[in-house]
Amino acid sequence: MSALGSSLLPIIATLVAQGTPTGEVTPPSPAADEPPIAGNAATAEQPADELIPPPPPVDWQDMIKDDLVTQIIEGRRRPGYRPDLPDALTQDNVGALRPPPPQAFPGMEDQLPVPDRWRLIESLGVVKERWFDPYHQNTYKGDRAIDRSKVPWLPIKGDDWFIVANAVSDTVFEPRTFPIPVGVQTTERPGSLDVFGKDRSFVFAQTFIVGAALIKGSTAFKPPDIEYRVTLAYQANYVDVPERRVLDVRPSKASHRYDSFLGVQELFVDKHLGNTSDRYDFYSVRLGIQPFQSDFRGFLFNDSQLGLRFFGNRDNNRFQYNFAAFWRLEKDTNSGLNDITQTPRDDFVLTANLYRQDFPVVGLTSQVSVTYNMNREKNDVQIDHNGFPVRPALLGDLRGREYDVVYLGYSADGRIGRINLTASFYAALGEDRNSFFTSKPAQIRAGFGAVEFSYDVDWLRFRLSGLYATGDGDPYNDTEGGFDAIFENPIFGGADTSYWIRQTIPFAGGGRVISINGRNGILNSLRSSKEEGQSNFNNPGTVFVGVGADFDLTPEFRVSVNANHLWFENTSSLQALRTEGSIPKDIGFDLSVATIWRPKATQNIVGRLSGAVLLPGKGFKDLFDNKQQNDAYVSILANVILSF
Repeated sequence: MSALGSSLLPIIATLVAQGTPTGEVTPPSPAADEPPIAGNAATAEQPADELIPPPPPVDWQDMIKDDLVTQIIEGRRRPGYRPDLPDALTQDNVGALRPPPPQAFPGMEDQLPVPDRWRLIESLGVVKERWFDPYHQNTYKGDRAIDRSKVPWLPIKGDDWFIVANAVSDTVFEPRTFPIPVGVQTTERPGSLDVFGKDRSFVFAQTFIVGAALIKGSTAFKPPDIEYRVTLAYQANYVDVPERRVLDVRPSKASHRYDSFLGVQELFVDKHLGNTSDRYDFYSVRLGIQPFQSDFRGFLFNDSQLGLRFFGNRDNNRFQYNFAAFWRLEKDTNSGLNDITQTPRDDFVLTANLYRQDFPVVGLTSQVSVTYNMNREKNDVQIDHNGFPVRPALLGDLRGREYDVVYLGYSADGRIGRINLTASFYAALGEDRNSFFTSKPAQIRAGFGAVEFSYDVDWLRFRLSGLYATGDGDPYNDTEGGFDAIFENPIFGGADTSYWIRQTIPFAGGGRVISINGRNGILNSLRSSKEEGQSNFNNPGTVFVGVGADFDLTPEFRVSVNANHLWFENTSSLQALRTEGSIPKDIGFDLSVATIWRPKATQNIVGRLSGAVLLPGKGFKDLFDNKQQNDAYVSILANVILSF
């Protein structure tokens, strides 16, 4: 209790005890044996005209009515006194757990919130900020507001502006083997008559990513008022292959290549439009180059593109929603980064989705989505930076294409009891204006489903995965039944540790500069390029079954193993393109193991070493058999990521 409360307590207690029937209270006089109070009573030595005037009378009635005084006398109050009660507690977050009572935190009752506590503890010498230290309080990591006087060149007003800077170094060294066709005009080994040459190659890529965000408002528990963000990525890469005309269309070019590129991966402004509840359910808008992922695992559309996005949440964050429109940017051929120096493509993506937490069971989040891909590139001829045509793809009649396709999707992510579950299902419905097999319009009717279950036992996680993407059963009819995505980057079945997901397999003999699958993709789509090509619904489809396990041996060290088996869903399109009577469906077994090391158990330093092997099945051997009779293809990935 404060000193004021302690001094008033005996006086007020006496007043309450001596209250008159009329409710009036008279202040008590000092006791006879108490000395007079200095400055309030005359002494014999002081003249009457020099006496200090007495203080004005105290209205004890008003003092007792004060809530502060009433609270000081714990458990006692004047009869008939009815203080104002606080607002009634309401529970508008049905089903939420109640917070623990204050008694659960002993010693916290007398603590008061202090604004800008980081500068306070620094002034006390508790913390000394260093700009290069991301582990402690750092202004450049958004831990405290920036001092506007030190950055007068920033066009900002008001307080609560934060800056968040980040930097990433991503180093990749990747030796691998895969079927490499011999060039038509020349080869590194004159006299070789085989369709496929040597299969050994390697890639070295160094990527630097630098980004910064300027944010208005404290974002610890509410959306930012406004955010400006920019992220640039620079990649230098070196590739060496054993055959010519693989890296460049010109036979005179060497079979190795060095290239570099600077891309703009993020450049947007995010504006908070308002809140719809006192729990910060909100709605915001974001304009510019921004990342977007259409489902939990990136099966359909996972990219950073130029777009306008309206998003928010409702019902205490139980519902989240997105309405977005994207205008696809061209990609650099060798790095895959956004190339803003080229005119954006005539390829548009409109999407809307809705998430519901704890539906249909507690612990599981459901998502429904509608995505419309409108492609108008029929008259567009695109040659990549290495001289290879990518639009239109060099398949069938070689004519330009355009299409409209709507993807209806349902996805789920979370758990049911002890079982972790991730699933996505899509139906692709639309029209291809020019089927490259018939040169006529064709209806698109394709489907996709992927499910992954996992079960945790202490430091072990066991996984079971399955994927099914329909293939085209008759390439010469008026229906295209092969499922293809817009821009896939799946986190599934071992992700880029998997041989099939990581490597691009060229479709030699059936199409020029066409691949069966794309790098960092799982679908057998027969596209010229995932980055620069068009979706193709005349494809053999994909069937995938896999098992895997993660072993967290220590908080810093993890080992993951995966065993997958792949098939073509239908080989009719492959048979037509290769003019073969039959092609088996079995692609083969994809086996991989990965080790991940995180020193100090942080994400700021991550090292990964993985190896994968593809044991070809009858279908793969039929397509890519050569005189070497390869029994296995391998891929090794050494990767170091440093983050600030």
